Amino acid sequence: MAANFISDRHFEKCNFSTDPPERGTYENCTFEDCDFSGGNLSLLSFEECEFRNCNLSLVKMGETALKNVQFSDCKMIGIHFEHCNPFLLAFTFENCKLDLSSFYGLKIKKTTFENCSLHEVDLSSCDLEGASFINCDLLGSRFDRTNLEKADLRSAFNYSIDPENNKLRKAKFSLSGVKGLLHKYEISIS
Repeated sequence: MAANFISDRHFEKCNFSTDPPERGTYENCTFEDCDFSGGNLSLLSFEECEFRNCNLSLVKMGETALKNVQFSDCKMIGIHFEHCNPFLLAFTFENCKLDLSSFYGLKIKKTTFENCSLHEVDLSSCDLEGASFINCDLLGSRFDRTNLEKADLRSAFNYSIDPENNKLRKAKFSLSGVKGLLHKYEISIS
């Protein structure tokens, strides 16, 4: 049976948590004010799609393809993005709540996170070279063997990053954020 191909559609106020979307590929589609919470998006493909003001908390992403997908004003708590299909994986996040999610081991260079809450997010072993964390709250997020080379964290806050355990060459930090790089040394900076 051939997979469905859905293109140039606008989905608004749909409840996909109880009635999952059709299996297939969604291209250039917009999802607005939709509820996916606790649902299953495994094996679906989203290409050049946009999610606006959607609840995607705790969705399953087994081999889900996210190719140039934009998320804005979305609630995305507890998502395991590392289960997504890594082929051409690319997304941006603006005004999203990504708390308790995981990007473990993903190669997501140049990803933009803007005005996002990333509390307790696992960014271990990620390749975030050239990524931007614009005005993002990284309270309790885990950076372990993470590549942050050329990343921009100048307006990010509440992070704790061990420079000895992460790649930081040419990364950008603000002077006020330097204490997040020295946290492990338990020194006082005034």
